[in-house]
Amino acid sequence: MPEGWQSVRLDEIEPISVVKDTLLWRPVRRTLDIGAFGINAYVALNAGDDVVEEHTESALRHEEVYVVLTGRATFTLEDETLDAPAGTVVFISDPLVKRHARAEEPSTQVLAVGGPRDEAYEPSPWEDFFAAEPHRAAGDYDAYVAALASALAKRPDHPATLYNLACAEALAGKADDALAHLKRALDLKPEWAEMASKDDDLAPIRALPGWPV
Repeated sequence: MPEGWQSVRLDEIEPISVVKDTLLWRPVRRTLDIGAFGINAYVALNAGDDVVEEHTESALRHEEVYVVLTGRATFTLEDETLDAPAGTVVFISDPLVKRHARAEEPSTQVLAVGGPRDEAYEPSPWEDFFAAEPHRAAGDYDAYVAALASALAKRPDHPATLYNLACAEALAGKADDALAHLKRALDLKPEWAEMASKDDDLAPIRALPGWPV
């Protein structure tokens, strides 16, 4: 590899199946170790599947650019819709704008680039959750716990990391740790109590003393 630059084809980046196996994530940023901004590719395997989940950037305050690389998507931006065939570039400057994109053709692929305008970029916590997903899919729950524990070490009181780690620990049979991490997550985000009460991953600990919901 030459010093100072790298090149990779997107199809050389091993995809990770996420969002209930309806979406593939190609971790571009992690593969190239990019530190200045976030950049990742997403592939919806079927027409009608999400290629960009509905969300805002209110928490991270990122501006985002989406580039439709292959296929065709329909973007919904607040109350407006945009037909986006391959080659379309969508820039969302306002982090509060709710955004969502649905694939209109199989194997629609979208490249997403983002970062904050007025501060240094930090990798988004959800990257750690997605990167740990192959351990979960393989049933290697101890490795799943280890990956998310490493993520928590970077962000010791991050509610989503605590919650995901609790789910992994419940699956791995580490009930006491799972209960403790879930309790802390719900202390920080009490509105997640209903989600926890229905989460299949937490079923092994739901009837135990100390269940916080």
